[in-house]
Amino acid sequence: MSALLELRNVTKSFGGLTAVGDVSFDVPAGSVVGLIGPNGAGKTTTFNLITGNYVPDHGTIRFEGRAIGGMRTNAIVRAGIARTFQNVRLFQQLPAVENVLAGRHCRTRAGALAAFLRPPWQAREEREAAARAVRELEFVGLGGRALELAKNLAYGDQRRLEIARALAADPKLLILDEPAGGMNEQETDELVGLIARIRARGVTTLLIEHDMSLVMRACEHIVVLEYGEKIAEGPPDAIQRDPKVIEAYLGTEDA
Repeated sequence: MSALLELRNVTKSFGGLTAVGDVSFDVPAGSVVGLIGPNGAGKTTTFNLITGNYVPDHGTIRFEGRAIGGMRTNAIVRAGIARTFQNVRLFQQLPAVENVLAGRHCRTRAGALAAFLRPPWQAREEREAAARAVRELEFVGLGGRALELAKNLAYGDQRRLEIARALAADPKLLILDEPAGGMNEQETDELVGLIARIRARGVTTLLIEHDMSLVMRACEHIVVLEYGEKIAEGPPDAIQRDPKVIEAYLGTEDA
């Protein structure tokens, strides 16, 4: 498979702290790749570099062969990268369907003038966007809850709502930051199935996750960071046996 996303020697420092140091890896098109490591390993910083929240100090990030390091976040979304966040970021006072519509607006044409004049094409675009939002809610298992306020949804459902909003942006690459956080065992099992269905849609997925059971079941390739550096990379079975990974998570045998 060709690489959809490429990181080459990417480095990001904050003051005297190197959060990500000389990290390189690929995310092949159509794959599910996990990015794991202990707390403080640099995982979320790496995500923020990919999505434009941070600008790399050194190195290159390419998406579909195009350099995106330093691009604005909205331009990166339009290019085909959407994400969720470690902490749920929803419009809590709005219904679920309107939260998903917020993710769809990057693919609509109407501006302020069209919204005021409401030409026929703009009304049609609104109907199509609303129908798409409902379909994404159905896809993630929230089809009957379109009109419920986001704040009234259970935490696991809020996580799925975030995924629906990201999918509404038509991403080629979906970045999930700890999607199983706060989920119970049943919800986590359902999330594994959802990630598989997302892949079946042709959407590539890159995820950070501390639930190793989910990572081992959902991912075909895993990248491991520690103290901002890549210490291992490979398929799940190899990562489970890697001495550097075991030490990073469990400490040395003497300790």
